[in-house]
Amino acid sequence: MIIKEEIQANRLDRGYERYKEEFNNKALEVLNSGWYVLGEEVKGFEREFARYLGVENCVGLASGLDALWIAFRILGIGKGDEVIVQGNTYIASVMGITINGATPVFVEPDEYYCIDASKIEEKITSRTKAILVVHLYGQASDMDTVMEIAGRYGLKVVEDCAQSHGAKFRGRMTGTFGDIGCFSFYPSKNLGAFGDGGAIVTNDSAIAEEVRVFRNYGSEKRYYNRVVGANSRLDELQAGLLRVRLSHMQELEEERKNLCRKYLEKLHNPRIILPHIRDGATHVWHQFVVRSKERDRLAAYLKERGIGSIIHYPIPPHLSEAYSDLGMKQGCLPITEEYANTVLSIPLYIGMNEEEQGYVTDTMNEYA
Repeated sequence: MIIKEEIQANRLDRGYERYKEEFNNKALEVLNSGWYVLGEEVKGFEREFARYLGVENCVGLASGLDALWIAFRILGIGKGDEVIVQGNTYIASVMGITINGATPVFVEPDEYYCIDASKIEEKITSRTKAILVVHLYGQASDMDTVMEIAGRYGLKVVEDCAQSHGAKFRGRMTGTFGDIGCFSFYPSKNLGAFGDGGAIVTNDSAIAEEVRVFRNYGSEKRYYNRVVGANSRLDELQAGLLRVRLSHMQELEEERKNLCRKYLEKLHNPRIILPHIRDGATHVWHQFVVRSKERDRLAAYLKERGIGSIIHYPIPPHLSEAYSDLGMKQGCLPITEEYANTVLSIPLYIGMNEEEQGYVTDTMNEYA
């Protein structure tokens, strides 16, 4: 098969083209409104996203990282406290902990790339205050076990849902189990904006009110600052565009699931390990991640044949230069490190056609 252009690992233009008229109309509506910060679009998105998740409160913020660090700040977790988190996550998850002065305590992942809940309890100390659960690549974590442990030890639970918009565990949306759920709306996310954006969701109205005050310079009303807060506000334009995409989430989720179902059915190379789904969980496929002992060679092979791929993530946080002060060396987290050395995200995007996916599948099956 001859392809006309390179098949990118991800592309956002087709998602825009799909609803171009709706996006353009909404953008003009916001621009013509004359109100660009904390207006009706933000209120509308917060209300609609909360309803979509089945949670009481949603507070729009400037980014997913802001959602994480503000979550721990509002929960009063800081210097001297420990937060348990999986080792194989994007570094922003860990930054949410350390920005507040708290210490990350890493747990190995399970076979589904999420935190291995069976290994949490052995990491709990007198300084442990919370568990940060990351629903990585779009699959829900084992929330039954996490919540049981948290309840037994009196720990807070924060969910990093940057990649799991719409994923469920036993019928319940990610982000609704813990004290706080944190979302990113970076353009590449399943529910992506056209710039940065994020949100905190919670069933605790007192927490939601604290976040609303904190995001706006700590201001409860104009020029009255109750606390030293931050400038972290989801803007009106992004909120409006997110409302458009949110209205199509079900069809977008089904499209990604259908694409990944075909990958699972048609990829059959013994050198490539395919992902699988946890019992009781759903997967919304933010990424389709395979593993190979020959990952770098496989990526080069695909590139030579016009197929893009991405490594999520090549350097685990505990081995990054940013966290060298933790004193963790190669070999501290062998499963995390094995994943970092073997994972590869292959092309997956809204608007991917049958010819493109067929070429990717055939090329991968021919790899030897």
